[in-house]
Amino acid sequence: MQLEGTEPTSYFFPNPVTREFLVQLKQRCFQLGLDVSGTAVGNDFGHPPGERRQSEIDGLKQWIEFADILGAPVIRVFAGYQQEGISAAETRKLMVSGLEECCDYAGQHGVHLALENHGGPTTTADALLSIVRDVRSPWFGVNLDTGNFHGQDVYADIAAAAPYSLNVQIKVSLRGAEGNMQPADFPRLASILRDAGYRGYIVLEYEEDGDPRVACPAVMEELREAFA
Repeated sequence: MQLEGTEPTSYFFPNPVTREFLVQLKQRCFQLGLDVSGTAVGNDFGHPPGERRQSEIDGLKQWIEFADILGAPVIRVFAGYQQEGISAAETRKLMVSGLEECCDYAGQHGVHLALENHGGPTTTADALLSIVRDVRSPWFGVNLDTGNFHGQDVYADIAAAAPYSLNVQIKVSLRGAEGNMQPADFPRLASILRDAGYRGYIVLEYEEDGDPRVACPAVMEELREAFA
């Protein structure tokens, strides 16, 4: 597909991840002319202090080290979810403190953390950005997933989050408040991101039915035309 970059996601790495594997992957990407545009993890900082929370924090810190080896400038992260017996206000404090701690560590490695709009406390643009503004770090921003806002005006939410975005993942379809799926308007998304001054990577996150190896080349051509 003559891509410019690739975003390898932690879920698909061999376990355990070794430095040798990361170095080989980095070499392979370079040989193919691919930047490692970023990577992604599945953390949950809604847990109270204890073993589970520490495991979540340590896991993200480990991936910050992996990103540093790969040369990935940004990691897609989550806030997490409210746990039973913990208030919404306390959950928010837990999420913000966990993100700030990891941002401090990420900054030491020259890696950014980007919070995805991924349900729970990041369901709407307002909720997402309230957390982003509370996390005090120059190494923090938004990972904008165009398919994860489901309000009355999906494109308005995307436009609100776009100025804070460090990474953008484009999906082929959008789902509105009524639950109906509709094709994403790539030219409109491109216009929103240009108006926001976004200059980072545009990542195709393909979740449609069918073989992605067959379908994605055509989608990439549409994206190139829209974002040219």
